[in-house]
Amino acid sequence: MKFVAATILALATSASAFAPAPSASRDTALQMSLKDDLATAGKVALAGAVAFGMMASPAQALTKAEVNSLTYLQVKGTGLANRCPEVIGEDSIKPEKGNRLTEMCIEPKAWAVEEEIGRGGKTEKKFVNSKVMTRQTYTLDGIEGNLEQSGGAIVFSEKEGIDYAACTVQLPGGERVPFLFTVKDLVAKGNGDTFKPGFQMGGDFSVPSYRTGLFLDPKGRGGTTGYDMAVALPGLQSGEEGDDELFKENNKTFDVTTGRIEMEVNKVNKEESEIGGVFVATQLGDTDMGSKVPKKVLTKGIFYARVD
Repeated sequence: MKFVAATILALATSASAFAPAPSASRDTALQMSLKDDLATAGKVALAGAVAFGMMASPAQALTKAEVNSLTYLQVKGTGLANRCPEVIGEDSIKPEKGNRLTEMCIEPKAWAVEEEIGRGGKTEKKFVNSKVMTRQTYTLDGIEGNLEQSGGAIVFSEKEGIDYAACTVQLPGGERVPFLFTVKDLVAKGNGDTFKPGFQMGGDFSVPSYRTGLFLDPKGRGGTTGYDMAVALPGLQSGEEGDDELFKENNKTFDVTTGRIEMEVNKVNKEESEIGGVFVATQLGDTDMGSKVPKKVLTKGIFYARVD
């Protein structure tokens, strides 16, 4: 299945689709909701992604049934395990009480990182195209959650599954940006009570720290294990002024930030109880355990799920 990669990447950096947020302090950045970035812009991007052919045509689709018919050796080394199934059909499904979304798969197709770009003595924030450096293990799969009706709209609450994946993308200048691609604790509210082409839903999710407290930096410092300070610099550890420059490096933190995702359904197979579509998500990258200000990462791709 081939996708129009150039079009997708161009869309990711569209100034009209992704307006940059104003600068803020590190503490504010870590607690920001990102809701404003996608409340309206996400819908524009989703519509653009569909219009430019982000989804494959039915003739190119690899459905869930076709994936299940393949043997291990047929899948091994092909990258198919990192792909989400496609859905064929334009039906509609109205969830009933007790229904759940299961086997949800979220596959990124394009990435962009927000950077400050200078021109004419002025700087502005724009999303810059980036390429993924991680092997094909960045797709989320097996995600499950409850479906409820609230105010005549579908509400999806994520509960379990392979809902996070460590990823790294590289900017054109060579800088690499690690981040934890995830939809943990996602609560997404839709714009109607029926899954059908054009149905949209979106909400916030939690982004855990890229590294855990057990990680040790090159000088053996960690959050719950390792040294409390760099052993090679004992003269600066006065506990007063001498430690100011190394405070963030010595005091590791487990930062939990907030991301947001917008999803649009464009294919529904009622017979198989399947839905599929595109998504746009934005979140903060790695803080290096509190020692640096994280970059904002934009991810776009496709998703698949079953209504059970």
